[in-house]
Amino acid sequence: MLIRSRLNDQPPKVKAGSRKKPAPAPGAAGKAAKVTKNPLFEAKPKNFGIGQHIRPKTDLTRFVKWPEYIRLQRQKVILSQRLKVPPAIAQFSHTLDKNTATQLFKLLNKYRPESKVEKKERLEALAKAAAEEKEPAKDKKPLFVKYGLNHCVALIEAKKASLVIIAHDVDPIELVVFLPALCRKMGVPYVIVKGKARLGTVVHKKTAAILTLQDVKSEDQRELATLVSAAKANFTDKYEDQRRHWGGGLRGYKSTQMMRKRAKAAGLDSKAAALGKL
Repeated sequence: MLIRSRLNDQPPKVKAGSRKKPAPAPGAAGKAAKVTKNPLFEAKPKNFGIGQHIRPKTDLTRFVKWPEYIRLQRQKVILSQRLKVPPAIAQFSHTLDKNTATQLFKLLNKYRPESKVEKKERLEALAKAAAEEKEPAKDKKPLFVKYGLNHCVALIEAKKASLVIIAHDVDPIELVVFLPALCRKMGVPYVIVKGKARLGTVVHKKTAAILTLQDVKSEDQRELATLVSAAKANFTDKYEDQRRHWGGGLRGYKSTQMMRKRAKAAGLDSKAAALGKL
């Protein structure tokens, strides 16, 4: 009897679907808003399956697998921003301003060395004059821009250079890292400009690490003097100051936001510029 009574204590099984639904919350059962359709505009959903509608164009730059040399270039730029860069190398990030650089390249283009075609024409004229036993007209020494690292270093050491132009992106940087110190020691004005390829176009080459101006024509003396004064003001006079400043050490966006969040939690009033530095 005791066992039967215990078995009967179990609640009766409820059949599926026979449970009562709970009462709706007060105010929830509002009137369903009727959607009025405009008969002029018929809804035509697109199907982007195979052979169906053309997908809209999206920016897939983040998902492109770039060539290895491009990835290495970009990683190198990021690393040079993140890591601490010693002053001797960091000085190459301070380049000549755009307006002064434009004036400089206008002057350099006036003194481009002769191309292969021009050289060929000159030699043919000399050979023709020699064949006719005429004495060729002796011209003055042509005024050209000098290029080539060894040649330019020799001119600087001999104090024959009026202005030295150094590219900021020479690789390896050790080729030109000593030149600012050498120019300052010899009292030769120098400038650092953007683009070894831009310097290369002046001398009919792909790239050029350094160019040197020796002498210019009398009509260009004033322009050269202006550039020399700008070079002294921006580079020679600031050399000691740049010797003490390390480069790089810039945090990325995520790291900067994390530091700002920590500073806010600690109740510190930290500026964005201070957070950007390591």
